[in-house]
Amino acid sequence: MSAIQKNVEQTSESYSASFTQGHLALPPAKKYLVLTCMDARIDPARAFGIELGDAHVIRNAGASAVDALRSIVISEQLLGTNEIVLVKHTGCGMLTFKNEDAYGIVEKNLGEEAVAELTAKNLDFLPFPELEKAVEDDVAFLKASKLVPDSVTISGWIYEVESGKTRRVV
Repeated sequence: MSAIQKNVEQTSESYSASFTQGHLALPPAKKYLVLTCMDARIDPARAFGIELGDAHVIRNAGASAVDALRSIVISEQLLGTNEIVLVKHTGCGMLTFKNEDAYGIVEKNLGEEAVAELTAKNLDFLPFPELEKAVEDDVAFLKASKLVPDSVTISGWIYEVESGKTRRVV
């Protein structure tokens, strides 16, 4: 067992010993979802004031609305959320490369067969060169999607990893 696995096991034992919130309902109590980046420097619960059971938190590389659409539809249509808070962040790795760069690294590390699989699946790593524009584009994508009802409130934010502050963009 790796050190990480041992930590998960030990932390689970400690956490579950005093856990008292198993009664919470499946749908989020406050009926919203937060889409943010998977960056380890972001603690969505603390940074955005989310208590256990309040909201769905969807995380992926770059807080991509395109990548999260499946989860967003499930959250809204099956579990009743009616607001989306999209939060990208400063210093995001998605600002640092282009698709060609990612494909090149995959080829170097995993070989031509892996690149062939990426190509066959038409995988776009969804990098972006400008942070605020990426927030605006993802909000526009969600608002234009027939899979997101017009009644859903959508906002776009930037979290500053340097200060812990979050500011609204759209």
